[in-house]
Amino acid sequence: MTSVDVKTEAEDSGPSGYAAARLRLLQEEAQSGPPRRTALADLTDDWLSGLFTAAAVDVKGASLVAVGGYGRGELSPRSDLDLLLLHDGDADSGAVASLADRIWYPVWDMGLALDHSVRTPSEARKTAGEDLKVQLGLLDARHIVGDLGLTAGLRTAVLADWRNQAPKRLPELQELCAERADRQGELQYLLEPDLKEARGGLRDATALRAVAASWLADAPREGLADARRRLLDVRDALHLTTGRATDRLSLQEQDQVAAELGLLDADTLLRQVYEAARTVSYASDVTWREVGRVLRSRGARPRLRAMLGGGSKPMPERSPLAEGVVEQDGEVVLARTARPERDPVLPLRAAAAAAQAGLPMSLHAVRRLAGAARPLPTPWPAEAREQLVTLLGAGRPTVEVWEALEAEGLITRLLPDWERVRCRPQRNPVHTWTVDRHLVETAVRASALTRRVGRPDLLLVAALLHDIGKGWPGDHSVAGEIIARDVAARIGFDRADVAVLATLVRHHLLLIETATRRDLEDPATVRSVAEAVGSQSTLELLHALTEADALATGPAAWSSWRGSLVADLVKRVAAVLAGDAPEEPEPAAPTAEQERLAIEAFRTGGPVLALRAQTEPQLETSDVSDAEKPSADPEPLGVELLIAVPDQPGVLPSVAGVLAMHRLTVRTAELSALPLPDGVNDESYDSVLLLDWRVAAEYGSLPQAARLRADLVRALDGSLDIPARLAERDAAYPRRRGTVAPPPRVTVASAGSRLATVIEVRAQDAPGLLHRIGRALENAHVRVRSAHVSTLGANAVDAFYVTGPEGAPLPGEEASTVARALEETLRG
Repeated sequence: MTSVDVKTEAEDSGPSGYAAARLRLLQEEAQSGPPRRTALADLTDDWLSGLFTAAAVDVKGASLVAVGGYGRGELSPRSDLDLLLLHDGDADSGAVASLADRIWYPVWDMGLALDHSVRTPSEARKTAGEDLKVQLGLLDARHIVGDLGLTAGLRTAVLADWRNQAPKRLPELQELCAERADRQGELQYLLEPDLKEARGGLRDATALRAVAASWLADAPREGLADARRRLLDVRDALHLTTGRATDRLSLQEQDQVAAELGLLDADTLLRQVYEAARTVSYASDVTWREVGRVLRSRGARPRLRAMLGGGSKPMPERSPLAEGVVEQDGEVVLARTARPERDPVLPLRAAAAAAQAGLPMSLHAVRRLAGAARPLPTPWPAEAREQLVTLLGAGRPTVEVWEALEAEGLITRLLPDWERVRCRPQRNPVHTWTVDRHLVETAVRASALTRRVGRPDLLLVAALLHDIGKGWPGDHSVAGEIIARDVAARIGFDRADVAVLATLVRHHLLLIETATRRDLEDPATVRSVAEAVGSQSTLELLHALTEADALATGPAAWSSWRGSLVADLVKRVAAVLAGDAPEEPEPAAPTAEQERLAIEAFRTGGPVLALRAQTEPQLETSDVSDAEKPSADPEPLGVELLIAVPDQPGVLPSVAGVLAMHRLTVRTAELSALPLPDGVNDESYDSVLLLDWRVAAEYGSLPQAARLRADLVRALDGSLDIPARLAERDAAYPRRRGTVAPPPRVTVASAGSRLATVIEVRAQDAPGLLHRIGRALENAHVRVRSAHVSTLGANAVDAFYVTGPEGAPLPGEEASTVARALEETLRG
């Protein structure tokens, strides 16, 4: 059935005909995108025209007007109908009200959302002058039926008002867009974006139309219409798959929406959404900058005329920034003598100059460079490499300049491997950015750390490349090492520097993973890191890269606690690289407090505990910038929880379960056995277990030690059912829909330690996870020497150093058996 047939059916059959025709139109697989939106708007126009014509017998001088999205003909399957009943004011008010009711009620009866108003042209203009959102809707006013002259007169008047008031209303519109962006975030980075309200979404695209209608400025048009179309197509598919009028692209609906659009998967969908949003965001940045320039020049023009006595218009001032690059009117432009077709380094030189000056690049300049610049030779000349490093080292201004180059395709021309990470989503909620923006953000963070390293150029380039392998299958660090070697050689680094960059990319996660998941007292741990790093200078670079990477990832990826662990590891590795071989650790002598707790535990026959706050040690700050200096008060790293308890089965799961009940997060756990004091004999047990844990409250204040001890006593004697208590707590909170977490994975770390077997657990974080792991290890008859707990977003990555009953590492097959049993327990 053609769209003409559908319209005819709607006209012939009234509301029921419209409903059937609408349903048939939405179910037509061959028709989607702009044709379907246009056909749906036409179908709705015809139905409403019929309603109006039948009801307007007694009313002259009236028209029905579509405004907003309906006025633009952008009807998605569940879109609101934005309607204005316009009348000239001469008709009886009761007749006008009756006409409105005979239109509005059939719409409501159809179950369609309706945004409606009844106004005269003067009332409409007055309301628009008071309410910016109303004025924006009227800019897209479209006649449906009735008095065409009335509608045309309103359109002409509204556009004239908008253009006359633009110097006042455009700043108001810009502020409205900025407030919305603060609330909703940036569409191009969100895992569950609002297609309409987030920055770079459909609202911003509509705002750009309003700016163009003002005649003060215009948006870059290349790609903008296509970006808008893609976002509307995604919204259509979202409406069809959910059956709801929603603009929020939730995680659980992305696969269905992708299938509706014929895309490979949800990642492909998100990448298309991000690309469209990036186009809209960049166009918005350029447009609002141009609006500001025009408004500033208008304000300055009367003063200039007075100063020049009404003479000719002065030429704008141009200040040189670099060869072929000047500043003009707050933007970076090309000098009149610049010849991009003869100067292949000019794009990087202009970008570096702009970032260092903290200025945006003009749209005209970037497009001229994209259209005329020659490709760089391979390897790059030294100046090109230096300009890239200068661009990356400029700090926060690098982001805006990089985005301008990327918008015109210059980045992928300079670095072809960038295409695979461009707009690539990261499903881990720990990550704030897409892969490409994360890489740029890491360079921004690294620029603040360049004074800590001897080769800042290698640090900045490693920051830009460390996740470049995420566009390829397999381990991104392994793939990234290969790509980094190729890129580093192509941009002109010598063989030794290429090797360092490859090492940094290959091992950019080594320090943080080792520090948070391995026993730093174990010489094997330190030696393995030293062997991977190879030199003091590389270790120095890797330390700075680790911090920059974590800071650029998101708030959950870095803390003073993590920083202190990494710094401790770096100190130990540096000693090994300097020739100081680590010695096998002697069993540490118990402290006075530990001895006191052990004696008290022996005397009472039950657990004894103590809580003590831990703080970050103050650093030397003579060589640190003000931005990097710690605050005057040391930052708490957590609370040290010391527990002494007579050695008995079930200590680890009992303690972990009690801590989970009290909403305490475990960061590290050390377990050791202290012999009974001299002269003491007791047949019930021969040692006291000492647990030295670092914990932090999920929220609120820490529980009292007495309450912890009381619950621990009950847990150990079996009168406290920890699994049941944790289950009750979970049941008290409503379950939310979300993505299905991947299954847990338990592995044995090869060559992890000579003193113990390292079992690594990767699982979805949940209350009581450590309790369940402890019970499973207890059932496997192994002893836990220490635990290193790391939580990244919803993911727990925990390492347990275990031994057999006699204190030796587990044989290979037994270790594998324990790991398999633990994995089966967690999956069950």
